[in-house]
Amino acid sequence: QLQASGGGLVQPGGSLRLSCVDSGRMFSINTMGWYRQAPGKQRELVGYIRTGGSTTYADSVLGRFTISRDNAKNTVYLQMNSLKPEDTAVYYCNMYPSHPKYWGQGTLVTVSS
Repeated sequence: QLQASGGGLVQPGGSLRLSCVDSGRMFSINTMGWYRQAPGKQRELVGYIRTGGSTTYADSVLGRFTISRDNAKNTVYLQMNSLKPEDTAVYYCNMYPSHPKYWGQGTLVTVSS
């Protein structure tokens, strides 16, 4: 029900915007989070956005990443700027706290020159 998209290959210092569409129309009443899993590492929280629009971010992305939402489009966004090689990961969206039912396939972001 939650499909992330927009990943790709980008050079260090570049930008990408990820999108997450909720076909089940449930996120408008829930706090939504972005997560990522780097190769060989556990999945971690990137940040989340509450229904009112306020946000919280992991220290590693604070000041570089921005989460926003468009309830009319059932979509949440992750704007990623000043990307670093250590941002390479598969990115997922889910509720926050996450619910095992709603993990999708994610979208791969590779930061490399």
